Amino acid sequence: MKQVCSLILAAGKGTRMNSERAKVLHPLLGRPLIRFPVEACRDAGVGRVVCVVGHQAEQVRDALPGADLAFALQAEQHGTGHAALCAREALQGFAGTALILCGDVPLLRSETLTRLAAQHAATGAAVTVLSMRPADPSGYGRLVHDGVGNLRGIVEHRDCSPEELRIDEVNTGTYAVELPWLWEALARVGNANSQGEYYLTDVVAAAAAAGRAASLVLEDPEEVMGINSRTHLAAAAAVLRRRINRAWMEAGVTLEDPDTTWIEPGVALEPDASVGPNCRLEGSTRVAAGARLDQGVVATDSVIGAGAHIKPYCVLAEAEVGPDTQVGPFAHLRPGTEMLRGSRVGNFVEMKKTTLGVGSKANHLSYLGDTLVGDGANIGAGTITCNYDGANKHRTVIGDGAFIGSNASLVAPVTIGAEATVAAGSTVTQDVPDAALGVARAKQRNLDGWAARRPRKKK
Repeated sequence: MKQVCSLILAAGKGTRMNSERAKVLHPLLGRPLIRFPVEACRDAGVGRVVCVVGHQAEQVRDALPGADLAFALQAEQHGTGHAALCAREALQGFAGTALILCGDVPLLRSETLTRLAAQHAATGAAVTVLSMRPADPSGYGRLVHDGVGNLRGIVEHRDCSPEELRIDEVNTGTYAVELPWLWEALARVGNANSQGEYYLTDVVAAAAAAGRAASLVLEDPEEVMGINSRTHLAAAAAVLRRRINRAWMEAGVTLEDPDTTWIEPGVALEPDASVGPNCRLEGSTRVAAGARLDQGVVATDSVIGAGAHIKPYCVLAEAEVGPDTQVGPFAHLRPGTEMLRGSRVGNFVEMKKTTLGVGSKANHLSYLGDTLVGDGANIGAGTITCNYDGANKHRTVIGDGAFIGSNASLVAPVTIGAEATVAAGSTVTQDVPDAALGVARAKQRNLDGWAARRPRKKK
């Protein structure tokens, strides 16, 4: 099979987005739009990918990591053909098939690109147009064929005759073309038009004149949904979410209400994981087999172990929740949190840069920051680690089997020894040795007869 490269046109600003941000940088399910056609090309096995950038070129480059990418600059935009010409130097010496995609078309599948390249090679065409038959073809360029089915060219909607307006096969703006034939064809068609621009549709006409133009009809028009507004962006997100959610359910994951479940493309779930309504799984989150996420859980770049139970409305960010753990409801696990096997945190508990040991628990209303908790420890309700002195963060260490009474304040840096106990209500500023009782609170005084001497409110 011929060599295949791809050329992704991503130089436009996208004025209808009404944004200072270039259109291809707008996020779709946590990724910039431009990432989607790039990933589709990679998944299709395309070895050489060139992105034509213009508006906010540096930011677009930064949004696309990977050594396999090359970039071409279109400093001024003079049509789709001009954009392709800008990539000529980056593709110098390449002979084979180039797949030309738009950077604002994020739903195109890698399987479609593979099929387009294969049919293009099989027919020997110079240009193969990816076409579709939408329910409403208004606004699209029509593919005009001769009496025996040969593609003769593309006529823009505004230029169509009444007969041509009845054609239902339209252009998607995605092509397979031969290189270096494309460079020669663009030079021949020129830019002698009212806009002074080079158009790829003119190249189709040139190929058709030589009997070397073809088309491939796309079965699912949603694949080539272009993004020109925030409304389009939301519509594409809905399509992508349905695809992702359907794939995970077919792979053995339970989604209790897929219409309200948000799973980004980089997330991975194992069979028999269960995700409740209104959950949002972002970034590189991993959910193991048998884990259960109840309603309203938000997890970003986190790992959730086998058999873990994340109760309603918990927020996890860059946290690692081990096997058979319980979290929440209404808990907040911030970056650097690690819960080991069988540990538990309950309602309104917040942890940051904290390791909670095997079987340890903090069940109510606690804050643990910059803390190492050993195995089998109990953190009482209302406990806080005072880890910040206004300038620096300090560490608290709580040993195996320690018992921290309710409403204790542990002023870091401080160590609570193994099997030690901190009395409820204590403010601990010094280390507590192993197996000792630490009491740090004012001695209680009872004043007899106080009620009779207490000032009374006037009626």
